[in-house]
Formats: sequence, C-alpha cells, structure tokens
Amino acid sequence: MKLLNRFRGKQAIKPLYFLLIIISFISCKNNKQEATVVNETEVTTPTLKPSALISAFKYTPDQDVIISVHRGGKGLKNYPENCLETLKYINDSIPAIYEIDVAQTRDNVLVLMHDNTLERTTTGTDRLNKYTFEELQAFNLQDDYGNETTFKIPALKDVLVWAKQNNVVLTLDKKRSVSFDAIVALVKQVEAEDVSIIITYDMDQATEAHKLAPNLLLSVSARNQKELDWLLHSNIPTQNMLAFTGTKLSPNDFYKTVQSYGIKTILGTLGNLDKQAEAKGEVPYTIWKDKGIDVFATDRPFEVAKALNIKK
Repeated sequence: MKLLNRFRGKQAIKPLYFLLIIISFISCKNNKQEATVVNETEVTTPTLKPSALISAFKYTPDQDVIISVHRGGKGLKNYPENCLETLKYINDSIPAIYEIDVAQTRDNVLVLMHDNTLERTTTGTDRLNKYTFEELQAFNLQDDYGNETTFKIPALKDVLVWAKQNNVVLTLDKKRSVSFDAIVALVKQVEAEDVSIIITYDMDQATEAHKLAPNLLLSVSARNQKELDWLLHSNIPTQNMLAFTGTKLSPNDFYKTVQSYGIKTILGTLGNLDKQAEAKGEVPYTIWKDKGIDVFATDRPFEVAKALNIKK
C-alpha cells in the first residue's frame, strides 16, 4: 500500500512537471517576441529634426558676413547689455545674431546676466542666485555708463519666444551656475531649435552639449590646429560646428583650413581688435573679412555693419 501510494505520488508529479516545462517554453518564446518588439522600436525611433541653422550656417564661398553682437549689445547709451529691449533696438537697424549670457535664479529660472553679482548692470546688490525671478524684478537694468533704465532682467524663455517670432538667431553662453541640460530643455520647450546656438569652450563641453542636443548647432573652440584636430576626431559632425577662432588673429591659411570642412569661422573682435579697428578708421574689418572671417563677434555692431556695408 505504501509503495502504491508512493507510485501514485510520482504519477501526480509528472503532469505537473510537464506543465511547468510547457509554461517555461511559452514564457521564453514570449520574452523573445517582446525583445524583438523592443529592438524593432529602438530601430524605428525617429531621429531629431536638425536645426535649420545647421544648413544655414554651413560655409560656402562668397557668403555674407554675419555680425554677432556681444552680450546682446554693449556700450550703448540707455540700452543695457543682456536686455531684450536692446536686442530689439539693434535688430530694428541692422541684421545680426546675438550672443547672450544665461544665468539662473534661486528658483531655477533662466535669465540673461553676465556677472555673478548685480551691482555693475542693475540697481540691485549681491549675488543674482540669492534672488527669485520675481524678486529680481524690483531692480532696473543700467547701461554701461551707469544710467538707470526702466528695463528689467529678462527671462531667457521670453527672449527665446521673441527670437522665434522674429527669426533672430541667439548664441547662448552658459554661466557656471547653469547646466547645458537646463538650457537645452528650455530651447526644446519653446521649440526654439531653429534660432538657438549653444556656446561651448572646450571638448568636454562640446561633447556634453552635442550628446544632449545632437540636432543643434554648436559654437566650438578652434583657436589653433590642435583644437581643430580634436574636434575633427570627435563624435561631433562638422556640420554641427561653428568655429570660434579666438580673440586674436590666426594665420590666413588656418581660416581656409577650417572653411575647407564646411565650417564657418568666428573672430572675437570684442576688446582689443575692436579698439584697433576704431583707431584705424574701421579699415581692419575689411582686411579681416578678406582673411576668411565669416562671423564678427563684436562690441561695435553698428560700426562693423557700416564698414562692411551690411544693411537690413
């Protein structure tokens, strides 16, 4: 009897064993099917639409020179730097793109501001990141001569919206308190990819920015052949590059080399080179253009426009 019971027990286990095998087989098959579906999804995921600036800023011979307005406009009486009203004022007169500085408030609002502190450019005091955006609106912006205006520290979002509505290109210069992630996220939120260029200063920054926004145009540092070689051997396509060649003149053949890869060149005339041009009756701007400069990053946008006959 005991043997019979043990046999019956074994007989009962066999169907259960086979059932488990069948369930396991079906589960494995389903898992394979699910994995295939996942893989198919990964393969068919659409790529991001490239910014219109990638093709618009590709180097071609005999193209028009571009003026890049440093800090959105400096040295203008009654028009402060990094101020939306200043951008509007300049944009009414000459064609240009605008380099603006991006900082972050205590409540994580991205705003336009170059300095860490408020004293030089506003009626406020202390560090910007000690204030919320609403608190900052109690202060007025000042021009470079200390004249108080009625203009306020603008939110980057508002500037992006204006730029998008008016087809104005912005180059966004990240301050240390801000992440590329935050800037890129806001650009995407406003859908301002076609008017936004991200400024980077070294390979680490360029790599990070490109990983976050592979569809955006980047201003990359290429001040010499060594830096250019780093960029050319990186994972960043040359079509995504706008080459900042520094604030000093390079050999003529270097600009031609950069352009041979379809990359436009930027010369930072802001500072010493602008002063040289002013002292020599603006003639150097024409000479520098002929050397192979495609974009002039300047504190003197009106003078550059006049010297190079750039009109609205």
